[in-house]
Amino acid sequence: MSQRSRNLPRRSCLSTPGSSDRFLAKAPTAAADFSFLDLEDSVAPSEKVAARAKVVNAVRALDWDERVLCVRVNAWDTPWTYGDVIEVVGQAGPRLDEVMLPKVRRASDVVALDLLLTQVERNAGLEVGHVGIEAQIETAEGLNNVEEICAASPRLESIVFGPADFAASIGMPVTTIDETIHQGPSTPFTYVLAKILMAGRANGLHVIDGPFLKVRDLGALRFAASVAAAYGYDGKWALTPDQAQVLNEVFSPSQELFDKSYAILDAYERATEVEGMGAVMFGDEMIDEASAKIAHSFVARGERAGMRRGAGA
Repeated sequence: MSQRSRNLPRRSCLSTPGSSDRFLAKAPTAAADFSFLDLEDSVAPSEKVAARAKVVNAVRALDWDERVLCVRVNAWDTPWTYGDVIEVVGQAGPRLDEVMLPKVRRASDVVALDLLLTQVERNAGLEVGHVGIEAQIETAEGLNNVEEICAASPRLESIVFGPADFAASIGMPVTTIDETIHQGPSTPFTYVLAKILMAGRANGLHVIDGPFLKVRDLGALRFAASVAAAYGYDGKWALTPDQAQVLNEVFSPSQELFDKSYAILDAYERATEVEGMGAVMFGDEMIDEASAKIAHSFVARGERAGMRRGAGA
């Protein structure tokens, strides 16, 4: 996998149709942690082959700053997957960090992509293993096999939940995925979100929630994103630059929480290394090794997002 992209933040993952020159040109200007240029659902079947060259040109010619840059290819059950990989990865050059594979049903789907990427990298003069993989879970079969999928390849960097296709896969009686799907003490996605998260974390992967389709309702997006953030997800798809800005906020720790986490780490270090204690009072809280692990996760997430400790904290 690309070591450059492995530890970069993925709070906002901006989708851009690969067939649109206008949207491709605008994509690098959006304040998103991650951009993926789409050859799948947002591209009409008649435009899929032509879109490959547009995506290659966008990867090579546009100024992408330091964000993670990815291309979503078509799924293995279509006639376009191998051509997408050969043409795009073979011609895009080293700036391409990842390939996203949709509708992953079993571990062998990821293994097949890994093998094809190895051949393409060698033929293109790229370091073998440079291109990472994002796997999308969008079907009941994929969810059943998610543990094996997450362990299928060292190229894997992220596991992504695709809620709309998943809802269709299980026959959920909805016409869109909006904030109402998350309301109530137990929702249709409670088990799904938790299972994907556990499988991803067990294998050291970023875990990303899928798109929110009411693109103009930023308040509802904030609510839906806060649900995923509360589970521990790293980020969520953005369909517009405005959505990306909201997601950058939701999936970043507050400055107060970031500073408190640093202070907990300082207190725990003094307790263990100076005072020889395994637990110590921090204000009205008892903190120990587990507290330090939680604090470290918030510090790491904040630092990936460019946060710094506040003055006097």
